[in-house]
Amino acid sequence: MGSPAGAAVNVEQLRACKRELFDYINSRGCNPIMVRLAWHDSGTYNKEIAEWPARGGANASIRFKPEIDHGANSGLSVALTLLEPIKKKYPDVSYADLIQMASAVAIEAAGGPQIPLRYGRRDATGPEQCSPEGNLPGAAHPFPDGSPSPAAHLRAVFGRMGLTDRDIVALSGAHTLGRARPDRSGFGKEQTRYTAVGPGPSTASPRCAHSAKPRGFFGFSGCAAASGPPLRPVTPRPTGQTGQSWTVNWLEFDNSFFREVQKAKRDAELLVLPTDACLFEDEGFRPYAEQYAADQAAFFADYSESHRRLSELGVEWVAGGPVSI
Repeated sequence: MGSPAGAAVNVEQLRACKRELFDYINSRGCNPIMVRLAWHDSGTYNKEIAEWPARGGANASIRFKPEIDHGANSGLSVALTLLEPIKKKYPDVSYADLIQMASAVAIEAAGGPQIPLRYGRRDATGPEQCSPEGNLPGAAHPFPDGSPSPAAHLRAVFGRMGLTDRDIVALSGAHTLGRARPDRSGFGKEQTRYTAVGPGPSTASPRCAHSAKPRGFFGFSGCAAASGPPLRPVTPRPTGQTGQSWTVNWLEFDNSFFREVQKAKRDAELLVLPTDACLFEDEGFRPYAEQYAADQAAFFADYSESHRRLSELGVEWVAGGPVSI
């Protein structure tokens, strides 16, 4: 089915794009950087500013200089380059939709929950519409906003976006994916045994509604028949990688970030930033962190909703939007 009559949203291209992204992202093991790209695009949002695109948010302004060159966005040009062939194949999918879609697909393809995104985001059109530097969260003192503690900093940044303590803790759980690289963020070790040998065997099997027929180089588009066991492509286990991961299986989306932070002292090879540790130290954050460490289903449910909210911050919908696919 195509776009509704008179709409500027091409539903057919959105659906095809999502199907292709599943294998495209998973086969490259680029799930973490796709999540980071989307978050850094949407995380500039300021709820106190009414005008679009001055209010920031998920408008794809991150693809322009000077925003892509902001310190917090170091390395994200790689993600934009990876998405460019997909954008050329599906030209009616806006950059803003593509960036957010890739993030949600990356989570699901890594074994995480389905995220019910809506589409029809309007794109920023030039460098003059970029967000100012300094809106994204830092990881340790000194914080760019002068906050006295990691918890205060997280609340200041995410509060500016209109997000809650629950959102902050749930979204922090996405650190189950990926690595911190000193050359990009200034944090983490140059390499650990987990990055040197790869993130370990895949155990994730996300639910999805894709075709049950084999497709793509790695065999499946992401699921078997609706009544059968779910399958997913075999993500490569990249070896010889740099950086330090928060978790052992850093291409698997589960609740291990909370379990590892809760028991951080047991393994010095795993990363715990001040803004991670405060999730168990702060009285407002701790109940959610402890719940997610003990109950992965609860984490997945809250994470899915918080990720969806983040993906719509500051959005200006085009004609016919928003739509679900």
